[in-house]
Amino acid sequence: MSLPVHQLELLAPARTADIGIEAINHGADAVYIGGPSFGARSAADNSVRDIERLVRHAHRYHARIFVTLNTILRDDELEPARRLAWQCFDAGVDALIIQDMGLLEIDLPPIQLHASTQTDIRTPEKARFLQDAGLSQLVLARELTLEQIREIRRQTDPGRCTLEFFIHGALCVAYSGQCYISHAHTGRSANRGDCSQACRLPYQVVDSQGRFVAHDKHVLSMKDNNQSANLAALVDAGIRSFKIEGRYKDLAYVKNITAHYRRLFDQLLEQRPELARASSGRTTFSFTPDPDQNFNREFTDYFVHGRRADIGAFDTPKNPGRHLGYVTQVGPDSIELTVSEPATVLHNGDGLCYYDLQKELVGLPVNRAQALGDGRWRIHPKDPVASYKDLRRGTELNRNRDMSWVRMLEKKTSERRIGVWVRLQETADGLALHLTDEDGHQGSASVAVPREAARDPARAEATLREQLGRFGATIFEPIDMVLDLSQPWFVPASTLNALRRDAVAALEAARAAAYTRPPRAQPVEPPATYPEDTLTYLANVFNEKARDFYAKHGVKVIAAAYESHEEEGEVSLMITKHCVRYSLSLCPKQAKGVTGVQGTVRAEPLLLINGKEKLTLRFDCKPCEMHVVGRIKKSVLNQARQQAREMPLRFYRTRPLATTGS
Repeated sequence: MSLPVHQLELLAPARTADIGIEAINHGADAVYIGGPSFGARSAADNSVRDIERLVRHAHRYHARIFVTLNTILRDDELEPARRLAWQCFDAGVDALIIQDMGLLEIDLPPIQLHASTQTDIRTPEKARFLQDAGLSQLVLARELTLEQIREIRRQTDPGRCTLEFFIHGALCVAYSGQCYISHAHTGRSANRGDCSQACRLPYQVVDSQGRFVAHDKHVLSMKDNNQSANLAALVDAGIRSFKIEGRYKDLAYVKNITAHYRRLFDQLLEQRPELARASSGRTTFSFTPDPDQNFNREFTDYFVHGRRADIGAFDTPKNPGRHLGYVTQVGPDSIELTVSEPATVLHNGDGLCYYDLQKELVGLPVNRAQALGDGRWRIHPKDPVASYKDLRRGTELNRNRDMSWVRMLEKKTSERRIGVWVRLQETADGLALHLTDEDGHQGSASVAVPREAARDPARAEATLREQLGRFGATIFEPIDMVLDLSQPWFVPASTLNALRRDAVAALEAARAAAYTRPPRAQPVEPPATYPEDTLTYLANVFNEKARDFYAKHGVKVIAAAYESHEEEGEVSLMITKHCVRYSLSLCPKQAKGVTGVQGTVRAEPLLLINGKEKLTLRFDCKPCEMHVVGRIKKSVLNQARQQAREMPLRFYRTRPLATTGS
């Protein structure tokens, strides 16, 4: 069973369990987090015990916890992965996010399975197959348009699979799961959680005649994803789980971005009463969320509304920040500047930055900030002023770290409460308190107490309401209170407090008992046929169980994953919807109808050069895709052979031959 079709799920990342708890507190309906291994983020692992702690907190709000088990696995890793899956299940985890189809061929617990973004879901056929294979939630490719998403929803069953889409955070320029540059150059596999991020490097772009097209530009570096303006359209297209990227991100990022989207979704839910949130409670914040305050490379909504030319962060992969003002004087140990907004306040520890004459971003951390009046400030940088290249009078300064914002988010910044109806009732020997929460769960407690008439009935009633309404230390808040009494009785405050605590405990127990984890979907029988009968290294088949899976689903030819090192020649090391030619206004389609240009611009290959590294860009104009072509380094192959001797890889070494039928 998938997420109910009327529910919207805000899915937040967590590097640690503590960050995950704050994501829940700031309005997340679900959190995804890495376990102790196999989580596709090598530096974001967590113990099962910590995950269990996060699960307990999330389930209080009927929010869900997903664990990433989304690397491709060697044969010798399948058994440890199986044991980890069972440990996660025993810890109460709601779902596993997977890439490796070999996991479907082993003894997994009855836990729901979600298809990772690494499974590269771009077509209705792929989505429908994964649904039929038993995956209940599908993370669609970031590159899809609204129309493509709508078509995937039309060809899949909303009652069997939920469609998930990234709405915020860093963008991987490659189709997820289709990038091998890191492994080819360093031996570090992105499909195994250890990407070296070659896409963020600066490159020289050279054409087929050796002419420079671009100099030291980060032409594979994308701006950051921000779908804030497209949430309603994505809902209408069929998305029900809305994912924030960022399992490497810090607490401030998760708090701020989760709160930002929680507010947007709450506004949307008010406008669309047929929709509901996927967990319980109402979240309030002590700050105004602002995505610009966190690290970002400026924002794009990518391909949701079709191809655009301004999706790249070509000048820098760093955070350019917000405009602050201009340098008015450069001294031997300080600089002076005038801020553009007179009310702006600078702080010790702020991060400033500027572009040098080569358009490279230069950071300028503030050691001490001194107000001079009239919007003028004297800044003593952390490093000697002379070390800052091209810093001169008139230089525009941005601020990319505001210490007052950082310090504010280090404090408690949210409250998440579940609404309850409160009813106090007389019993034969005392009083009973009944609580009914917004989901219909009930908790009651009673106390034997002599009923003593109050000397001041109005004051007694006020005291009853005040004491019974003190839910501050709990996850609940009163919606309404009914005193079903023949008259306001005098009841000691200690008695009322104990009565309320017992009723709250009973309500929490009722909520816990009512929570059910989403069930594991069953694959259709007979097994669905995979959309293709031949798989290349791009399918990331890295173990015999994965090979068995695809063979069972009708695939005849199955090549080994790139990490098996069978592809030693030039191959596509990255496939991407981003087109360098288009972004540099060199696309033949752009030239159509332009007098004097039409017919002269061709999609010839380009060369990317970074030091000794060279990559070829080839352009497939029919699907409008770019291939980054190269070969694996000999040093990587030598290292792999050494590792194979030390730890033999139980995996077929040659491609199976296609069978010929009559």
